[in-house]
Order: sequence, then C-alpha cells, then structure tokens
Amino acid sequence: MGTEQMTRRQTVEQADFATPDEVRAFERGRAEILSIGGTEIGRLVLEPGWRWSDHVKPVAGTELCEAPHFQYHVSGTLRIRTEDGRELDATPGQVTSLPAGHDAWVVGDEPVVVVDWFGASHYAEQP
Repeated sequence: MGTEQMTRRQTVEQADFATPDEVRAFERGRAEILSIGGTEIGRLVLEPGWRWSDHVKPVAGTELCEAPHFQYHVSGTLRIRTEDGRELDATPGQVTSLPAGHDAWVVGDEPVVVVDWFGASHYAEQP
C-alpha cells in the first residue's frame, strides 16, 4: 500500500459553544449542540432542581434516559442512578460513561455543566 493511501487528510475545524449550531431548551436546562468533525458534541447546562425524570422525561417519552453518554463534568454535582439501582455522583474533572437506562439530577445549588461526546445529538428531542 502506498504512502498516499495510508495518509488520511483532515481539515482544521473550530467551533465555539458561545454560538452553538442548535440549542434545545427544556425546563431548568438546555442542550447546546455543535457540529464538528463529522459528529455532534453537546454541552448540557442543568440548573439546581433539575431532574431528568421530571424535566426531560415528558419530552423524551421514555421511562428512563435511553441515551448512552460519554461526558466530561465541568461544574456542579450530578447524581446518576442506573436502571439496576447503582448510584454515583459525578463532579468536576471526572469523566463518565453511562449506558442507556438511567435517571440523573442536580445535587446542591450549583448548576451542572457537562460536555457530552456521545449521546447529546438526540438529547431532549421530541420523539
């Protein structure tokens, strides 16, 4: 195989959450979506008092969040309960990989901000 066949050409792209391609607002939060590199990345901003089962479930129409996530936690504390009952707190600086089938809510008085590389593209969309 020649070198030219092994080399993959990429283009330089830059995006900014200050001007997202799409914003999906829901009660006590929003999902800001960027399209870059052939994929979508989301920043979720969740206000104190937000809970998936109270504020996104009516939009999603499912019993639990069915979007798997791969997230970096920027601020706040997000408590997550999986379908099998496992519970964990995600805090700033942590990365979580979550399967479909979970609930989550903001703990405390600080907004939660997460950057989601997997799962945000359809988050809080109408079915």
